[in-house]
Amino acid sequence: MRKAISIFLISTLLIVLAACSSSEDKSSYESDDSSSDKEMSNVVSSDADSEAEREAVTEESSETKTEAPVVASDRMIIHQASLSVNVKELDKAQSNIEKKVDQYGGYIVESNVYQEDDQTSSGRMIVRIPEKNFEKFLLDAEGVAAEVLERNVTGQDVTEQYVDLESRVKSKRAVEERLLDFMSKAQKTEDLLKISADLSEVQEEIEVMVGKMKYLENQTSFSTIELSMYENRVVVPEIESKELNTWEKTKKQLATSTNSLLSAGSALIVFFVGNLPVLLLLGAIGFIVFWIIKRRLRHEPKK
Repeated sequence: MRKAISIFLISTLLIVLAACSSSEDKSSYESDDSSSDKEMSNVVSSDADSEAEREAVTEESSETKTEAPVVASDRMIIHQASLSVNVKELDKAQSNIEKKVDQYGGYIVESNVYQEDDQTSSGRMIVRIPEKNFEKFLLDAEGVAAEVLERNVTGQDVTEQYVDLESRVKSKRAVEERLLDFMSKAQKTEDLLKISADLSEVQEEIEVMVGKMKYLENQTSFSTIELSMYENRVVVPEIESKELNTWEKTKKQLATSTNSLLSAGSALIVFFVGNLPVLLLLGAIGFIVFWIIKRRLRHEPKK
């Protein structure tokens, strides 16, 4: 009987000890799990700013992927053309071009006229025409010409570039909104300064991209056309209607010849009379030299 009671007591003690050990293990595990949750919460809190930006970019990327493809009619193309022509009357041709530019709602960027000589003149114009009237204006400009020397049309498709800029601007706008939200909730001066610097950088990037988009919109909404016009005139000299005046011209020529002779004679008289002393001196010296040479030759013994 005593032996049975002892076995019962020992069994009960072992059960109690096992239960206490299990409770301690469970408590320890729960404590470790709670500590791990706190650490994870701190990590998530410290990465809130970067996570917000990543979410904004991810959302925008997802929206971009689901966008419908751009159809041909919606494509953005920058058209440019150069046209060289011969015209009969340069002034009239330029006037007609100016009227066409105004008619199609365009504007003149540059207009010059060059007068090379009496027979050749040229003009150069740079105009911008709404894209929808680009082909019509080219046809009208060719109609003004007497001869088309050169026609060159180019196009640059900037649709993908514009769509990319548009997508990036949307993404940056989302980041800007998140940063503004973080700034309103920030309490530390250090955090405010950091968020303000990031916000300024994002806003500057947005301004640059928006500027590029406006430039592309302007270039695609108006086409640029350069016109070079040349006028070659044949100048025929007119027949003089004045009288020939033969007798008057003869008298004039006779008087001119007589005056020339008189001028020459007068010059000779002035020369000889004015230089007479010098001429007499030179003559005397020449005579003396001649006389001395002749005398010496006379007294030389003959061989």
